[in-house]
Amino acid sequence: MSLERHEQSEREQASRMLPPTPYPEPPAGHMDARRDHFLAEIDRQTRSGSPRRAPRPRGRWGLSVGAAMAAGAVVVILTLNSGSSDAPLNTPPASVASVELLERAALAAATTPQTKARTGQYSYVKTVGHTSALSETKSGDMQLLRESEVMEQWTSVDGSERTLQRKDGSDSLVPETPSEGSLNAPTYDFLAALPTDPDALLKLIRDDAQKNHGAGSDSTTGPDQEAFVTIGDLLRSGVTPPDTAASLYRAAALIPGVDIVPDVVDAAGRKGIAVARTHEGERTEWIFDESTARLLGERTVLVEDNAWGKAGTVVTSVAITNSGIVDDAGQVP
Repeated sequence: MSLERHEQSEREQASRMLPPTPYPEPPAGHMDARRDHFLAEIDRQTRSGSPRRAPRPRGRWGLSVGAAMAAGAVVVILTLNSGSSDAPLNTPPASVASVELLERAALAAATTPQTKARTGQYSYVKTVGHTSALSETKSGDMQLLRESEVMEQWTSVDGSERTLQRKDGSDSLVPETPSEGSLNAPTYDFLAALPTDPDALLKLIRDDAQKNHGAGSDSTTGPDQEAFVTIGDLLRSGVTPPDTAASLYRAAALIPGVDIVPDVVDAAGRKGIAVARTHEGERTEWIFDESTARLLGERTVLVEDNAWGKAGTVVTSVAITNSGIVDDAGQVP
């Protein structure tokens, strides 16, 4: 199938999955530039050498996202990370349907009124759901254990105070709360300071992932999958500034192998559509409300039998049920 026919097929699939958009399509010149970029990138990768290993997802869970309000979609034909990628050469760029949904999420986030956060305040998030852990039994077999993610969390906007968690009615302070924040433990101020250019933001995230998951490391995850997981973590970290959230969604659209999964359900029982990336038998899904493009939560689903269970098993599912900026730890928006 030619590139044009394949592209048209994906566009038709996207139009069936997603609600109609009130926004016009991008100008033809913009589409042509994206297509030329794509073809040039394929040619560059073809000349670059041997295929690279696909990454494996990590289990990092428990934090959640600030909600984005509804906005219309804009159709984006095709996009590809302008930087290097460790995905195999046969890994396709993000599908048109996933790019369209991520762009809708970016537009929704960008049009959300700016949350005024100041020093002394806290980013609040409430989640439901579960994570999983493997435990060895006395007989030597492996047992899958579910751990509850029903919790509330208050994170200092600037990281100057320790994070408060509330589970089962009990409060505890999280040790080693970051002073300024990082990609692994972001604060609101840290998120606000991230680049708002998607290419620059993805490069920053991939460069960090390269240190522990790149060539020569013992990790099988790889920078592309690690970047996808990291972006999901950042979006679920509390209340994300609108411009940062929009940039994170657009950066995710630059990662090869990203696709869409229709008809999914989050941990709160809400139906939605997912942007997903599959690696080594595990599919990481970001679940969105289909009509508003608001992020509802995240889950990991096995697509192959492995030590965690049979194909179709939902290993992890965490949904966001409330979030906001509050004046004091323990306060609810």
